Amino acid sequence: MQTNRMRRGFVAALAVLALFIVCLGNAFGAAAQTMQVCLGGMPAGFTLGMGGAQVVGICEILTQSGTVCPARDAGLNVGDVIVQFNGMEIRSAEDMDSALACSDGTKAAVLVKSGETRVSKQIVPAKDMTSGKYKLGILIRDSISGIGTVTYIDPQSRRFGSLGHAVSGEDGALMSLVQGGNMYHCSIVSVIRGERGKAGELKGLFLGENRIGTAEKNCETGIYGRFDESYDLSCLQQVPVSGSAAPGKASIYTTINGTSPCEYSISIVKVDAGNGKNKNFVLKVTDERLLSETGGIVQGMSGSPILQGGKLIGAVTHVFLNDPTRGYGIAIERMLANG
Repeated sequence: MQTNRMRRGFVAALAVLALFIVCLGNAFGAAAQTMQVCLGGMPAGFTLGMGGAQVVGICEILTQSGTVCPARDAGLNVGDVIVQFNGMEIRSAEDMDSALACSDGTKAAVLVKSGETRVSKQIVPAKDMTSGKYKLGILIRDSISGIGTVTYIDPQSRRFGSLGHAVSGEDGALMSLVQGGNMYHCSIVSVIRGERGKAGELKGLFLGENRIGTAEKNCETGIYGRFDESYDLSCLQQVPVSGSAAPGKASIYTTINGTSPCEYSISIVKVDAGNGKNKNFVLKVTDERLLSETGGIVQGMSGSPILQGGKLIGAVTHVFLNDPTRGYGIAIERMLANG
């Protein structure tokens, strides 16, 4: 008798536990379905710090003894990033100028980042006969600028996600934001149409020098950061986020002229939720207006939000080079996980 009562009690406990798990699962599902974000689709201009002085060219220096090239003699290459010079941290072109002015032409140790490796080299600055300044025979830059599309903005934290893929340097390696970066208003001023075998491009113009946000992270799923408090979010449409996508009709929000996005129809051809390379969807542009203006998907559209059933499911990431009407998209949950 006691054993039967214990058994019935155990079964009842299991039933209560199962009910609790079901209710908890439903609560989590409801929370995910009710998450709201501000819809992007607008272009933004990004200026990203490179964490040093990147060598973009090597040249000769005219000295009293003839032409020399200290950079070439030291084994520096285009694409290398100088992060230290004679023990001084180099984070900008100004830092490089200051370090050279203090060198007095003596041999110096230069720490260079090439890809993921760091190498220390010896270099002897040369005095330019024309300017009287010490130089290394290099052309450098300390930041990179470009345009991309904002995908979403969290209305509470003002954090945003954009692009849907990483920004890489000339060597193909992911460019880390050692110094962070800034975001600016941008206007699309022209379009180079995409053609089979040749990617098209949106041409943008930075509108003023006042930033609208900061870029804090560059990773495999895009650029992330925060909009400044001065940026007005109240005029932006809020939409729910969904982790469910299926082949069929959908739309993208993107800007191909000016500053305001428009909605264009697409079709999701294939869904591959398990793909880890920003290619969770294959999509095809079906909107005749967009096909007429751009030929399909072009560079600069990366990050354009994808909606299905009124819910944000992802963002455009790549174009098929042999067919600009088709491209790839990333699932929004992958972007949110890194935001």
